[in-house]
Amino acid sequence: MKFPALTEGKIISRYKRFLADVELHNGNTVTAHCPNTGSMQSCWEQGAPVQLSASDNPKRKLQWTLERIDMGAGWIGINTNRVNAIISVFINENAIPGLEGYSNLKREPAYNVDSFDRSRFDILLSEPKREPCFVEIKNTTLYRNHEIQFPDAKTTRGKKHLELLQHAAKNGYRAVILYAVNRPEGDLFRVAKDIDPAYHQALVESSNNGVEIIAFRIRHTQTGVEPGELVTISLD
Repeated sequence: MKFPALTEGKIISRYKRFLADVELHNGNTVTAHCPNTGSMQSCWEQGAPVQLSASDNPKRKLQWTLERIDMGAGWIGINTNRVNAIISVFINENAIPGLEGYSNLKREPAYNVDSFDRSRFDILLSEPKREPCFVEIKNTTLYRNHEIQFPDAKTTRGKKHLELLQHAAKNGYRAVILYAVNRPEGDLFRVAKDIDPAYHQALVESSNNGVEIIAFRIRHTQTGVEPGELVTISLD
C-alpha cells in the first residue's frame, strides 16, 4: 500500500497534542497537523527525521500532516487516521493470520445495545456460513524494555471498546481486538499496565470471555507499507 508523496524534515517540537513544528530539508519551518491522540511516548524527540504529506485543500487550516518518524530503527507510523485503511487492505489480501477468508468487509459498523451509548467498531467481516466478526483496531507504537506496548496514555475509550467486544462475543459474534504494531522494533506485545492498570484488567477479562487478541506488525517501506508478521502476546 503506497502513501501519497512525502516530504522529509526534522521535528522541532510537538505541542497542544495535535501540532508539530518541523524543519524541512530546504530550511523552512512549517507547522503540521499531528493526527495522534496518544502521548507518543518513545515515538519522537527533537531532531528526529520525519516525513510529512501535503494537502492542496484550501479549506484546511494546516497544509501539512505528520506521517512517520524515525527513532533510529526505521519508520514509525504515527498517523492514526491511516491505520484502519491499511489493516482493511491487509485483511482483503488475506495477509493477517486468523482473519483470512472473509468475502465482505464493512468499515465503521454500528453496534448499538441498550447498556452502552451508541457505538461503532472499526470493521465488520462477514462470510456465508461463518459467524460475523467485529474487529477493533488500535495503533500501537509505544516501545519500552525491548517490548511493544499499549496504551501510551490512559484510555477510557479503549476500555469501553473491550467491554463492547465482550458483549459481542457473548451474543454470537466473533470479536477481535487487533493491535496494529506500527514500528519495526519489539518481538513481544504487552499491556502497559503501569500506565493504565484498568485497561490491562479489561483485556485479561476480555480474553477470558471470548475476545481474540491479535498483534500484527505494519512494515514500512520507502514509499508505503506492507504486511509484516504476528507479534507474540503476553497478558502478564
